[in-house]
Amino acid sequence: MNIQIPENEIVERFVRASGAGGQNVNKVATAVELRFDVANSPSLPEPVRARLLARRDRRVTDEGVLVIQAQRFRTQDRNRQDARERLQAFIEAGLRAPTPRVATRPTRASKERRLGEKRQRSTIKTGRGRRDWD
Repeated sequence: MNIQIPENEIVERFVRASGAGGQNVNKVATAVELRFDVANSPSLPEPVRARLLARRDRRVTDEGVLVIQAQRFRTQDRNRQDARERLQAFIEAGLRAPTPRVATRPTRASKERRLGEKRQRSTIKTGRGRRDWD
C-alpha cells in the first residue's frame, strides 16, 4: 500500500539549530520542526491511523500530532529532507499490522531443566548457612 501525504497536511517551521556550527548557527534558521496531524489526517486509512496513535512514541502529542525535529545537518534543505524521510519511516511503520503472538506451552524437557536448575541453586544456597564449629 502506498500512502501519499499532500503538502497542505504537513506544517514546517524553521528554527535556529542548537549545538556546534560556529557563527552560522546564530544567523541561519537551519533546523526544521515538522508537524503532521495523525489523528485528523484524511490521507491515512483508519487502521493505519489507529496503529500509529497506539504506538507509545514520545514524538506524538496528546492531540495526535506528530512532531519531528531535524537539525542533524547544517543546511535547511538537507534537514527538511531528513524530516520528511523520518515522517515516511514513521508512516511505513504503521502500514504493517503486527503479527499476532501464538501462545505456546513449555516442553517437558524445558520444565525439567528449569526445576533441576532451581534445585541446584537451592542446594548451593543451603550450603551457605550458618555453621556451628563447636
